[in-house]
Amino acid sequence: MQIHKITSRFPDFGVNKIQEISRFVYEISKREKILPEKILNNISSNNFEAVKKELLKKRFPYVFAHNEEIKPYLPKLKLDSTLSFDINNSEFNPKKILIEKLAINSCLAKRFRTFFSKAKFTEIVSLKSFIKDNRNSGIANYNKRRDMVFITNEKYDFFKKCPCTKGAVGCGYNIFNLGFGCIFDCTYCYLQEYNNAPGIIFPANIDTFFEEFKNYKKPKMRIGTGEFSDSLMLDNVTEYSLSIIEFFNKHKDVLFEFKTKSSNVGAILKARHSGNIIVSWSLNPQKIIDKNEFFTATLGERLGSAKKCSQAGYKIGFHFDPVIYFKGWEREYERTIDSLFSRIKPRDISWISIGTFRFKPELKPIIENRFPDNEILDEELLPGFDNKLRYPYGLRYNMYKFLLSVFEKYSRKIPIYLCMEETSMWQDLKSACKVNHLAHLACGLR
Repeated sequence: MQIHKITSRFPDFGVNKIQEISRFVYEISKREKILPEKILNNISSNNFEAVKKELLKKRFPYVFAHNEEIKPYLPKLKLDSTLSFDINNSEFNPKKILIEKLAINSCLAKRFRTFFSKAKFTEIVSLKSFIKDNRNSGIANYNKRRDMVFITNEKYDFFKKCPCTKGAVGCGYNIFNLGFGCIFDCTYCYLQEYNNAPGIIFPANIDTFFEEFKNYKKPKMRIGTGEFSDSLMLDNVTEYSLSIIEFFNKHKDVLFEFKTKSSNVGAILKARHSGNIIVSWSLNPQKIIDKNEFFTATLGERLGSAKKCSQAGYKIGFHFDPVIYFKGWEREYERTIDSLFSRIKPRDISWISIGTFRFKPELKPIIENRFPDNEILDEELLPGFDNKLRYPYGLRYNMYKFLLSVFEKYSRKIPIYLCMEETSMWQDLKSACKVNHLAHLACGLR
């Protein structure tokens, strides 16, 4: 959108006011699929406050209708078509594989040589020194991250508490920090803003993780991979799951979870487990997967893999996170839940989490540039209790309430928890829905 058209329409507005109006007009034009000129022509006033109020009402109709507070996030509109991501390049075939000196003869390095024989393999002193000498960051670099793999010898960052957002009810989760980066590309992924590595990182020394876990362990704790990477995206290459399951067979008082959007369960199905391993899938309607979760398994493939794992005796988990609002969302999510329970018995499900779409403000311009055709930013997203951009409180409440009612058709015993939500939301839902299975998992689950 050309700024000069807005400047011509409002010649008395300063730079900051023009920036705000530009942002409003762009977002309304994109969402409603109308020309910016039409929006400008329909504005009758030349007073900034009146113009802003009129545009706010067009941009946030739900909030206006329900008298919720509006404090919009209005970053400078800066679009660069060269930063858009090629969603057609689905094959993961890294061009360079860099191996730390201490991991050069590891089993993991050998497996990568076998699976990606055409890649260029290079020994490096350390990932830290490589990044220091090759300071590349930003969207363009992130778009190319799938071209480069690092095989490392992790020394410090083995486990951490779930980085729960400030002010939200905690889940007591622990992260087994095995690897960093993902071969999938989801429009909403926070790693786009968080990641500062030029490639995808795979530690070779998983035995060190196991040694360190002896000091970190707490009885009945929940821990898992999948926070900074997908747990099973390359499990056929790494075979991490085989070592993890074998190790946690000796720690039966701990629940270990693999989180994935893949169907890569071949190694898991070969393992012998002791009933304390949960394999979980992030679920969304296929419509959302097609438009936002690129290179991942389809909904049918995920549920098919879940069924195979359930038949192999594993407990299963599901994460409806993020739940995306769109026209007709109720019908699509209900169909997704119906599909879930057509394949998986309620007694085989350890837990289900629900979390509505939210993200740090800094991620917004990254999504706009990487995925210019995205629709997830078109809805009403405002700074929430933790300053993350979220749907309005009332809308989130209605979404949670609807989903809980659909789950209740199948079971009232499955533990369900809200991910990164404020205390008042939990209390309001428990009171309104009278559910006993809206669980607080910080106390642990069996």
